[in-house]
Amino acid sequence: MPARILDGRALAKERNAETARAIQERLSLAGRPPRLDVVLVGADAASAVYVRNKERAGKKVGIEGRVHDVSADITQEALAERLRALQADDALDGLILQLPLPGGLDPYPLLALIDPARDVDGFHPENTGKLLSGVPGGFAPATPLGILWILLEAGIRLQGAEVVVVSHSNLIGKPLAAMLMNHDATVTVCHVHTRDLAAHTSRADVVVTAAGVPGLITKDHIAEGALVVDAATVLGDDGVLRGDCAPDVAEKAGTLTPVPGGVGPVTVSALLHNTRLAWERRTG
Repeated sequence: MPARILDGRALAKERNAETARAIQERLSLAGRPPRLDVVLVGADAASAVYVRNKERAGKKVGIEGRVHDVSADITQEALAERLRALQADDALDGLILQLPLPGGLDPYPLLALIDPARDVDGFHPENTGKLLSGVPGGFAPATPLGILWILLEAGIRLQGAEVVVVSHSNLIGKPLAAMLMNHDATVTVCHVHTRDLAAHTSRADVVVTAAGVPGLITKDHIAEGALVVDAATVLGDDGVLRGDCAPDVAEKAGTLTPVPGGVGPVTVSALLHNTRLAWERRTG
């Protein structure tokens, strides 16, 4: 039987409606709408599309969005100063430095300059520490948070579940593994140096893949009826967006997220959710 396709757009619509409702209910008390600023360095096409999607989605739920386009030849110090200057505005609730950055720029010192209370992408070391230790009050990165929402929507019982994450990146794999462990899942993290990927993934109840290698995961990599979340997005030379999963995964998985239309829309919803939380905390 073909896999059940979990529609990320439908879940995103539900979550966005919740965010819009919460903003509307608090608007008169706060005295202003939430505001999210995004710093976009260079002309990376995929990043530009993602940023515009954030801006459009934010507008629909009542979040004011501002995009700051910065030349790719900006220096590290000049970009740092730009981030500091933006945060002088008290009406700014969320600030994102869109990744990846052009070569020559080190993202980590720059991300550490963002006020943790405005770090709605969840990459500041303070928010990372809270996530790893299970301390509330921080922000989880949007993509891992969106993936967690997808797993819960699918009805998976995470406590005791065998989950394999194919990614050990700071953006997705590591924070997602921490979030899953905080939900008492048994988590295995695989990466480019994993010797036998299929030996791990084929015994898992849940496989989350974000390697960015189209066709990496085939039906031979998964157990019958497994839940598979494909969080990779690779734009091919033919203009088609693909994930890590080969088409035959749908023949064996129980539930599968599509690419596009799976993790991507829910990631944007998670970001808007974080922005709303930042606004509530800052105007409370």
